[in-house]
Amino acid sequence: MKIVSWNVNSLNVRLPQVLELLVHQDVDVLALQETKTSDASFPVAAIEEMGYHVVYAGQKSYNGVAIIARQPMNDGVVDIPQFDDDQRRVLAVTLGDLRIINLYIPNGQSLDSDKYQYKRAWLKACGDWLRIQYASYPKLVVLGDFNIAPQDEDMHDPLRWRGKIMCSPTEQAWFSDLLTMGMRDSVRELAGDQPIFTWWDYRLNAYRRRWGLRIDHVLTSHALAPRSYGIETHCREHERPSDHAPVWITLQ
Repeated sequence: MKIVSWNVNSLNVRLPQVLELLVHQDVDVLALQETKTSDASFPVAAIEEMGYHVVYAGQKSYNGVAIIARQPMNDGVVDIPQFDDDQRRVLAVTLGDLRIINLYIPNGQSLDSDKYQYKRAWLKACGDWLRIQYASYPKLVVLGDFNIAPQDEDMHDPLRWRGKIMCSPTEQAWFSDLLTMGMRDSVRELAGDQPIFTWWDYRLNAYRRRWGLRIDHVLTSHALAPRSYGIETHCREHERPSDHAPVWITLQ
């Protein structure tokens, strides 16, 4: 099974790229973030014509998450229970005995901003809920745009990024807590210590300069056995690309 996560930064703009990815990468599950598409405008027909099923939780112009899969999905959950939030950032589904949780974690803007305080509250609520999910579903995948670079190998310039938004000790500690809970950073385990990135700022020609961060993740519970991984960096070279590249793993 091939499972892919991709922040598309507007599905309306990137739909042809998404359909191309489904065809050429033989995808079984594709989790999308930042679709920026209302439910009424979601391109269901185009995806179903490809032979896939889709569930989604949208929001016009902002946020939005979706999961596309070859097989039907059940037990859908939208949003974090017990967290009052009108931003569509969470979508969970079950495929057979596999639970998939798709997250679009807030960016936080800067450590001295109100948006960072929102991110901290969001992370606390999400972490509490993920513990319940982990206890309920032995075969669990938590993936998406986390807006967190966990360690130095996930930053093109650790001295520049360390301690700033997406790379702060508080955010990294939250990520580490997921691993302590029992999740595995599958991509990092498979990649070893080599620097790998999934996001490059649109500004300053960051992609060409290889100024990236690894903030998109695919975590798996220990009941699952990741076999291989990849980051489709060529998608960052499309005309009108997302600032993120798809990241994927295969399961045995």
